[in-house]
Amino acid sequence: MKSQKLGRGLDALLGEIDEAYENEGTKKDSVLEISLKDIRPNPFQPRKTFDDESLQELADSIKHDGLLQPIVVTEDVDGYILIAGERRFRASKLAKLKTIRSIVVNSDNDKMRQLALIENIQRDELNSIELAYAYSELIKIHEITHDELSTMIHKSRAHITNTLRLTQLSQKTQKALVEKKITAGHAKVLVGLDEKQQQLIVNSIIGQKLSVREVESMIKNMKETKDFVPKQKENFSYDFSSIKERFESLGYRSKFSQNKLTIEFENEKQIEEFLTLFKN
Repeated sequence: MKSQKLGRGLDALLGEIDEAYENEGTKKDSVLEISLKDIRPNPFQPRKTFDDESLQELADSIKHDGLLQPIVVTEDVDGYILIAGERRFRASKLAKLKTIRSIVVNSDNDKMRQLALIENIQRDELNSIELAYAYSELIKIHEITHDELSTMIHKSRAHITNTLRLTQLSQKTQKALVEKKITAGHAKVLVGLDEKQQQLIVNSIIGQKLSVREVESMIKNMKETKDFVPKQKENFSYDFSSIKERFESLGYRSKFSQNKLTIEFENEKQIEEFLTLFKN
């Protein structure tokens, strides 16, 4: 089954990293001091945003106490590629260190992609949008269902499905969520709206500090207004030629267009004479 295949794949990937960390204390050559300038970031890193304040705090901690857990890299033709530990890597550069303790493992592109996804998911280091695309990537790689992914990463199916729906949001709405201008709760109720509607509501959330409940009410009102379509008058054209001729024979000038007939009177007496035609 696909889920079993995925399970073995993830167990093997994570097991390789765990084993490397376990061997750290027993094999002195398993951890190397590698120049930071020789390490390139993982091109498959799902995490795109890093909190500057949090990184500075980690950098200060590394300066004071040293790096408690090494990063994981794989050897490349012109140096090394980072597999796991991007926050530690960035913080060490911020701390202006020259080298960093690193565990070197064998890895190919598929492994690097999956390890980056799994590490970030397990550490809860991804924002909602990054998490949504990480789930999507795992589902695509392993051709599995939401239920199978739920079992393998120990997250509820509802959580996975609701998170994946965030990928349907417009880029501007996703950016507002990443920048914490709106919450994940806000974002979830915006799914299904078109881009203009999303932008209107996002602006309202930011400007008016709307709660999720208030946004839900706003969307409900928008949908009710949209569903109500006033009945349009039927457009038709009527031939008033014979009636026009009749009025003219009685001495009344008239003109018509489409469904409208206009009678022109020269004076009040003519109006009174016209009205007598209907007094029977």
